[in-house]
Amino acid sequence: MIQTIAVIGAGTMGHAIAGCFALYGYHVSIYESFEEVRSTCKGKIRKQYEFLQEEGLMEPAKAEPSLANIETYDDLESAVKEADYIIEAIPERLDLKQQLFESLIKHAPADAIIASNTSSIGFSDLTANMAEKDKARTMVCHWYNPAHLIPLVELSFFGNMPESRYQEVEDLYRSIEKRPAKVKKDIPGLLANRIQQGIAREVFSLMAMGAADPKDIDTALKYGPAFRYATTGQLEVTDFGGLDIWCTVGDNLLAVMDRSAEASPLLRQKVMEGKLGFKTGEGFFTYPEEEKQELQNQFHKRLIRQLKASKNYD
Repeated sequence: MIQTIAVIGAGTMGHAIAGCFALYGYHVSIYESFEEVRSTCKGKIRKQYEFLQEEGLMEPAKAEPSLANIETYDDLESAVKEADYIIEAIPERLDLKQQLFESLIKHAPADAIIASNTSSIGFSDLTANMAEKDKARTMVCHWYNPAHLIPLVELSFFGNMPESRYQEVEDLYRSIEKRPAKVKKDIPGLLANRIQQGIAREVFSLMAMGAADPKDIDTALKYGPAFRYATTGQLEVTDFGGLDIWCTVGDNLLAVMDRSAEASPLLRQKVMEGKLGFKTGEGFFTYPEEEKQELQNQFHKRLIRQLKASKNYD
């Protein structure tokens, strides 16, 4: 049974992942090599807890005990030496992740499960230099950002790991109220990112052809398909609508829709201009510096409302 967690990397995803496990009573060790990031990560988790309290998703009395479940380390071996489950959330570079996995195999307990939060690096590439016995306890466990609010976690089951070990990890995530999706093929992007990119490709195409203003394109998605997708999936939507109708509409539309095999030229132009979205103050919309915090809070509050509603889906 998994009781002790180690999180490698305390950046955007890492500290939030640690906070989720700690909130449900798991002892969590965080390894972070950068002192500035390491020293501030528990403060960031505290702020996330405060937000959850304000929104009625966490009892105030749970904050301090949960924070007490977290220890930070600047030494990898010390952080993982007693871990049952280890998940890395370091930058998306294959060489860094391979080096880290070599160290984890060396220093972690022999029966510890070692996971990567990647969604863009293939599992076969990640484990290319591993012995088969080490591959048998290695997997991808991909969280969605913001990790403390999005229920989805994609879990790999690629044939390298016994099903009983996989089930331990699925049970772990269910115990912290996440919604695991079991991925059976080692494909780039896993499930959710591939679906998301399919939608994004057509959205950017509509923008490039001047079909509508950004606000109206987002309105069409938010109050049309995404409104349904918040409570159901594409396959169920297809069943409800009728497979014959979806087949006909597919024949009529797919031939004239975007089939680009690379990022949208419009998107690339924005990047070249330094218009990277929220973090630079302008993308498809503008984000005045004095309004950024409130805009982010409102976005998170919308996710909170959806999270509360999702608890009744089943």
